[in-house]
Amino acid sequence: MRKFGYKVTIYDRYDRPGGLLIYGIPNFKLEKFVVERRTELLKASGIKFVQNFEVGKDKTLEELKSEHNAILIATGVYKAREIDIPGSKLENIFPAMDFLTASNKKGLGDKVELFDNGTLNAKGKDVVVIGGGDTAMDCVRTAVRQKAKSVKCLYRRDKANMPGSAREVGNAEEEGVDFVWLTSPKSFIGEKEVKEVEVSKMRLGEPDASGRRRPVPVTDGEFKIKADLVIKSLGFDPEDIPKLFNSKDLAISKWGTIKIDLKTMQTNIDGVFAAGDIVRGASLVVWAIRDGRDAAEQMDKYISAKREKDKKEFAA
Repeated sequence: MRKFGYKVTIYDRYDRPGGLLIYGIPNFKLEKFVVERRTELLKASGIKFVQNFEVGKDKTLEELKSEHNAILIATGVYKAREIDIPGSKLENIFPAMDFLTASNKKGLGDKVELFDNGTLNAKGKDVVVIGGGDTAMDCVRTAVRQKAKSVKCLYRRDKANMPGSAREVGNAEEEGVDFVWLTSPKSFIGEKEVKEVEVSKMRLGEPDASGRRRPVPVTDGEFKIKADLVIKSLGFDPEDIPKLFNSKDLAISKWGTIKIDLKTMQTNIDGVFAAGDIVRGASLVVWAIRDGRDAAEQMDKYISAKREKDKKEFAA
């Protein structure tokens, strides 16, 4: 949009620009100076960043719409999926983003209370990560770098059916991560803090609706794994954007993602567009970049057409 000559303002709920790139991806995959350098280039081009801003609290979507020619919703999806098993409320069980954000903030020189007091620091701990995607790989490899005593990754299918990158899995294995294939947590054990994870052995049964073979528990296949820190990495769902933005008319899909016209990338609200994970679901950064470029073109067409219409009406 800036290349097209527009004034651009980015409203961000976090204290630094960069979103997932700054707080969700570890340094060993993306060094933060790269993101910070790009942010400074954007600022130098005239783009305005407004940090610690929450749409719906600081201003509603309707209020922002009245101040701008077009709006793009590109919030991503950050609501962590939960594990509904006994012991889920025990301490020292955290979502992946909490663990990664604490590590990245510490690397950026911030004071991070939960890291500094050892809560979100894996050093000297028996760490169990639940999940098999790229975020889970980020967590296990971060725990290794924090000098965890042991790092185990539980995944309910086998290695051939891991959803994450095979290269990421290979890197994690080389770094000493212990993958416990065909296992699923049955309960978390402890009095106040988690001390063990009770695990069920699994086997692959018939394919499910997606075509992947469904994990099925093995009879009498339970065992326990020691754990001082458990990190849940089961994927992400969209937050309730209409509620958060105080915009109940904003249409969403049955999955909670924002509905758009696939050709124009516009939502059901005139002048409001959406792109990235909040439309397609949790995906890759490269797709978010592509979606952003496509959205910029559509927003330019929308604004240009509206200006042309206004000119004609004024001339008449």
